Amino acid sequence: MTEVSQRHFVRLMLINAVWGFNLVAIKLGVDRFPPVFAGFLRFLVVGLVVLPWLRIRRGEMRWLLIAAIFSGGLQFAIMYTGVALSGNMSSVAIAGQLGIPFATILSVVVLGERIRWRRSLGIVLAFAGVVVLGFNPDVLKSWQGLALIVLAAFIGAIGLIAIKRVRDLNALELQAWLAWGSLPVFLMLTIWLEDGQIESLRNIDLTGAGAVLYSALFASLFAHTAYFALVHRYPVSSVAPLTVLGPVFSVGFAILFLGDVLDWRMVIGGVMTLTGVAVIVMREGKAAGSGSLGPT
Repeated sequence: MTEVSQRHFVRLMLINAVWGFNLVAIKLGVDRFPPVFAGFLRFLVVGLVVLPWLRIRRGEMRWLLIAAIFSGGLQFAIMYTGVALSGNMSSVAIAGQLGIPFATILSVVVLGERIRWRRSLGIVLAFAGVVVLGFNPDVLKSWQGLALIVLAAFIGAIGLIAIKRVRDLNALELQAWLAWGSLPVFLMLTIWLEDGQIESLRNIDLTGAGAVLYSALFASLFAHTAYFALVHRYPVSSVAPLTVLGPVFSVGFAILFLGDVLDWRMVIGGVMTLTGVAVIVMREGKAAGSGSLGPT
């Protein structure tokens, strides 16, 4: 495993911190906007910034559109709704990591990839951890939110499988297709399922605007672009496992800013899930040498 330099390690910790605080920003956003509409606003900002990188890829558009629909619009619409329904953001941060074991399972079923016992153990450990944290009393009060977060992780994993079929895709080009392919999905869902969108814009405050801009500019654009740069510089097995620190930052920020309270179930379940995810990511990096999207 190639050792990450001290400067790049600090950069990776900053990326994780940005991703970690993004959960707080999302929660503040869905408290002020209808949740699917909040996702629409985030992706609209991203789409406008990265419009110059929107390019047609002959022979690969099917996979890009599948990725945009599943890892973009559908995943984030469900995830934002789950955040709105959840009272405990720490559980959201941990359960959201199930996208990685879901993607590994789908790779076996759809792409015919083979996994050894270590990744199988990581998958079992990750899911078992979410089961443990699900018995936290605060989580049980809003179990529908946790269920939607798990569903969003599965939907996003379908998109990850599609992304694996696209070659030489850089970060900004990926962001462009995820954004513009997702906007029609967001728009249809928010019109169909929600109301109060115009009123929420009329009553927008600095916190609401800041939450949307933070998620778009810092979590989506800055953090993902910086992460892709590190993935191109180092082996995935050296960089990707450290992204499990993103949820650790999320838990810390949720306690600090949102008043989350941890009990032994949250701690044990969180350690189990993040350990399982780290094992999967590390072994996949060694086996395939391919990157992952990282937290969202």
